[in-house]
Amino acid sequence: MTARVLPALVVLALLCLAAPVRASERYAIVITGATGGSEHAERFDQWRDTFVTLLLEQYGYSRDHVVALGETPRPGVQPATREHVRAAIDQVARQATEQDVVIVLLMGHGSIFEGDDAKFNLVGPDLSVDEWAVLIKPIPGRLVFVNTTAGSSSFLRKLAARNRVVVTATSATAQRYTTVFPEFFIEAFEDSGADADRDGRVSIWEAFEYASAGVKTWFRDQGQPATERALIDDTGVGAGREASDPGADDGLARRTYLGPDS
Repeated sequence: MTARVLPALVVLALLCLAAPVRASERYAIVITGATGGSEHAERFDQWRDTFVTLLLEQYGYSRDHVVALGETPRPGVQPATREHVRAAIDQVARQATEQDVVIVLLMGHGSIFEGDDAKFNLVGPDLSVDEWAVLIKPIPGRLVFVNTTAGSSSFLRKLAARNRVVVTATSATAQRYTTVFPEFFIEAFEDSGADADRDGRVSIWEAFEYASAGVKTWFRDQGQPATERALIDDTGVGAGREASDPGADDGLARRTYLGPDS
């Protein structure tokens, strides 16, 4: 190496060290679809609004990093139609980078058809699981996709991929009743009791574990057999596992938080 080249390399190294490291950003798309009537509308709206408020006020998300969609549009809530869902995902895909984390949370109703065909019910034409798979593919960075509806199990199998955490409220197409999983999943981020390892933060795994326990307790208190069994996949395989099967101690879901990782 010549004497002329060495100083240039030293200067380049110093410039690299001086360059600011971009902190990872958080993005969220929170959707409550068609409610099917007033019986569920108030509850779905409350879940969505509670989660959005948590993101903005407790976890410090930028307002332009959070998109909320629902059956009844109002300030801060866009219509939950195919077109608006596509636009929201396109927006996040353009904004996010490989260092960022994106969470997509679906709450409402799902439809189940033959085999693995399933849909999330929107206002107007629905989006099938295969359409969702195409839509989210361009999203860079780490993706947390949570479908809390009945019949959501095929979403886990078809959306699982590297650097993704996929959660479904049900494990089989036979589980077709309205779910209670979303209530406990959201509650986990408000309840310090969900912080199982006592590190001051609630990971996606801890929220999943907390919600799974809440579902079991709810059905027991109702004196009913459980009609939903939540699954999670953070390996990309798409097989899924229950909270009773914790998997690797350093699994992706354990290292993923609504807020910064550290």
